[in-house]
Amino acid sequence: MNAPTAIPLDRAAATDKDAARTATRTATGTGARTTPTPADLDIVIRDERFNRDKKAGRWWAGEPFGTAWHNALSATFPRGEAFFIESVKAHRDGADPKLAEEIRAFIRQEINHTREHVAFNRLAEDHGYDIQKIDRRVKELLDLTKGRPQIINLAVTMALEHYTAMMAHEFLANPQHFAEADEEVAAMWRWHAVEEIEHKGVAYDTYLHATKDWPAWRKYRLRAIMMLIITNSFIVNRWKDAIELLAQDGITGWKARWGLFKYLTVKPGVLRRIFPAWLAYFKPGFHPWDHDDRALIGKYDSEFADANMTAVPAE
Repeated sequence: MNAPTAIPLDRAAATDKDAARTATRTATGTGARTTPTPADLDIVIRDERFNRDKKAGRWWAGEPFGTAWHNALSATFPRGEAFFIESVKAHRDGADPKLAEEIRAFIRQEINHTREHVAFNRLAEDHGYDIQKIDRRVKELLDLTKGRPQIINLAVTMALEHYTAMMAHEFLANPQHFAEADEEVAAMWRWHAVEEIEHKGVAYDTYLHATKDWPAWRKYRLRAIMMLIITNSFIVNRWKDAIELLAQDGITGWKARWGLFKYLTVKPGVLRRIFPAWLAYFKPGFHPWDHDDRALIGKYDSEFADANMTAVPAE
């Protein structure tokens, strides 16, 4: 894949506010960390398990296109999330106590996500889908990262974490995405989405920590270029993966392409709906917590607690 041409920058006009944001000042034992990350943010480990006993149907989303898209996403997560963990861990030395704790919680959440997507991928394979080809493609791409500067891998992780956070917000805010889905599979995706929102700033804040001595223009250039590269790779490969899974259902040609295109851009239209949040990443002063959507987390936690509350017998 060819890297896009570097974005020309007016260093004065494009001064990146990443390291000088004053939205939230979190006091720590080693000084003050300035970041828009909410000071009262809790990254909660919700050690849930799904899709063990009850087996969802082959088209668990209620139709083939949403099923193929999400199956394709899930097939990338075990290796992808291991890559995220290693990329963040490589830069945790010297982090302030608050960020160090957030990194630890991020790692624990990602480990749980990997476990649940391994179980979900096994469910897809039980229905006859061959997802090993997707896994091999992910491995080949990740093999290309070996030996390159770790800061590049962190910038890749930061961009992909923005993708997961954008889609997580959409999955929780828009009921259309799982309106016809198997209840337990939908619960897994919502659980995953909640935790992606919760830790959406960890890779970014780790990047700010790792590049604290860089000039603002250099930090901006790397994150902007990597987002362009990742966007091309993400869209092209997930489209290819989903089309291959649809072919395993006997849906090919224009029918597969048009159906998937409509699913992604019309209804429920996840790629269309996340476009403004994607564009916001290119603002010089961007931070994932510019948009505080923790209300979606609170709503999920409340509904989850209500759903699991045991009945109290009347006295």
